[in-house]
Amino acid sequence: MSDELGDFSMLELFRLEVDNQATILNDGLLVLEQDAQDAKQLEALMRAAHSIKGAARMVDVSSGVELAHAMEDCFVAAQSGELVLQAAQVDLLLKGVDQLVAISKQEADSEGLSTLCEQIRRIDQLQAVPEPTTESATDSEEIPSAETEQEQLALSASADETTETGNTPVAAKTAQPAAANEEAVRVSSENLNRLVGLAGEVQVESRWLHPFAESLLQVKHRQAELVSLLDRLNDNLYTCGGNEYSKTLAAEIQSKANRCRHLLGDRLVDLDDYDRRMHNLGNRLHGEVLASRMRPFADVTRGFPRMVRDVARELGKMVELKIEGLNTQVDRDILDRLEAPLNHLLRNALDHGIETPEVRAAAGKPETATLRLTATHSAGMLSIHVRDDGAGVEMEQLRERIVARNLVSEAMSRDLNEAELLEFLFLPGFSTREQVTEISGRGVGLDVVHSTVQQMRGVVHADSKYGKGTGFHLQLPLTLSIIRALLVEIGGEPYAIPLARIDRTLKLDTSQIESLEGRQYFTLINQHVGLVFASQVLGCSRAQESNNTLPIVVLGERLQRSGLVVDRFIGERSLVVHTLDSRLGKVQDISAATLLENGDPCLIIDVDDMLRSIDILIAGGRLNRIHDKHEEIEMHSKRILVVDDSITVREVERNMLASRGYQVDVAVDGMDGWNAIRMGNYDLVISDIDMPRMNGFEFVALIKQDEHLNNTPVMIVSYKDREEDRQRGLDVGADYYLTKGSFHDETLIDAVVDLIGTAE
Repeated sequence: MSDELGDFSMLELFRLEVDNQATILNDGLLVLEQDAQDAKQLEALMRAAHSIKGAARMVDVSSGVELAHAMEDCFVAAQSGELVLQAAQVDLLLKGVDQLVAISKQEADSEGLSTLCEQIRRIDQLQAVPEPTTESATDSEEIPSAETEQEQLALSASADETTETGNTPVAAKTAQPAAANEEAVRVSSENLNRLVGLAGEVQVESRWLHPFAESLLQVKHRQAELVSLLDRLNDNLYTCGGNEYSKTLAAEIQSKANRCRHLLGDRLVDLDDYDRRMHNLGNRLHGEVLASRMRPFADVTRGFPRMVRDVARELGKMVELKIEGLNTQVDRDILDRLEAPLNHLLRNALDHGIETPEVRAAAGKPETATLRLTATHSAGMLSIHVRDDGAGVEMEQLRERIVARNLVSEAMSRDLNEAELLEFLFLPGFSTREQVTEISGRGVGLDVVHSTVQQMRGVVHADSKYGKGTGFHLQLPLTLSIIRALLVEIGGEPYAIPLARIDRTLKLDTSQIESLEGRQYFTLINQHVGLVFASQVLGCSRAQESNNTLPIVVLGERLQRSGLVVDRFIGERSLVVHTLDSRLGKVQDISAATLLENGDPCLIIDVDDMLRSIDILIAGGRLNRIHDKHEEIEMHSKRILVVDDSITVREVERNMLASRGYQVDVAVDGMDGWNAIRMGNYDLVISDIDMPRMNGFEFVALIKQDEHLNNTPVMIVSYKDREEDRQRGLDVGADYYLTKGSFHDETLIDAVVDLIGTAE
């Protein structure tokens, strides 16, 4: 521990001390708001304030000493019965906690701090607490405050430990010190990741002995055959009357062979026993290292009771927060990323879902709403539920808003069920609120939740009953170091696809394949699912179709699913994730790597990236067809890639060029174009300038800097007709610069012919 602490300055240690004690102060004050006479909480609060005062004195932070001392006096007075802490006093003390955190970060305002200290010293004289002259320097935007009556909020939190113990308040749970035999030691995340990797390698190496033992068992069988032949030879010598020397030699050979057989048998038993022990030891080591990465779910929930209390008071709502499953173990990497999405979901429930006490009473509901946060392990996954008993989502109103935003046509909206309608809540910029508030209404919260959960290889779904409430269900892996994956063979090589991103797998009879507008598909639960060869997406050699069934992995969600055709299913595995070397950059369609049981490397597929690659193939009309005997025959007509973010411009250019016999693929922006040109063989690239993610100048520069692509002719077609834009395009390597005003004449076709000739 001394080496670890030596890496921190005294001020950093003070900041750590304040952070730890602030959690105890926040939780204890929230409990006291419900039971002002709780002696256990008053004792914990007094000790926490005293600890901060002592730490502040050690680092000579006089403002911290003064404020902590004033708060300590309040708690001592409450312990002796001289003071009863009501909602207004609790508000003031919570602001004191915020100021202590600000002091530890050297962000406190001295004038506001002086006023706050004076108010806390006179707290027993206050009937109504006035606002300090300066807002708290910490969380002033994240945690809004408002002074309303105590009856506006009933807040408690409970942890569903076991059926025998019942519910335990969050404050009591999070304030408990670690057991004496569970002292914490600081270890960097990087060191833990290395340990997980090494433990995974030990696990793989421990399995190497098993095939070696099986090989030796084969040797034993061959040796038994050899001994049997020697027995027959010996019998033959005695039968045929061989000389004494031959008989003696044969008997000696037979004796030595038998001794070798027994020795090999004994060593095989020892080796088999050693194999079992090593396998068990490797598994135990790996399990213990993974367990060292685990932290209780309570670590991410500590700030939620305070946040819910403050937001509910501002909104004039009465809310009871219940947190269950505080001891559920979660990987530290996942836990660190969970706070933001859960914060969004809780705020969304407070602002959108839960009604005011008056509205709830009129609807026959209890005035106090229940907001429940639950974490459990289910089917090898972390399952988190956020549920309120508020107003719920009115489906017809949501349907109308989706149509009004032009997300789907009115006719299509009628075919969407409730689950599909609720999926639109996760789209960027989508909000059911007309008015933007400080709490929500900007249409970014649920999008953040969806994207964050996807980054963690998880899924999130919503459900709602109008008038009953709304729930969100997050399914996440227990750890990012281990994934449960489906192993498939593609192009003769194994690949892993995370199970959490697979919709389903099936064996498809080729008689079920249909075609529409040049694309093959099959029907799954009244929905058309397009087919694409995984080998084509990854650029692998394609296995021959040997029978009338195809192994299919269905990827994607909502109305955008694709059926990935693989060579064969290998089976499900739990795999240790190894990140790729940063020098490789982003490997297209691949997220990480792993080692199989036999030590062979295996790539883990990046499902989101693969779905984007599939979209590029679809947009370019370059999908291989099943049972198409001519698909490998190279087409004689020349291929052109059109890159433009305007669908109108893309279609105009495509139609003009296709009418002259050219093969035309399209890409929606510079990044898609860059991926497409690396996957295909093009005679010409036509690009716009102003595009998202990567503009035309950057796109052309990448092509001309690539040793394999720099000979490909590139034409820039843009609305920009300024000389400086034309010159910049030519400077980055464009072979031709044309304005879009030329679409209505033969200028575009003439330019293409000048660069690459006619289509044939």
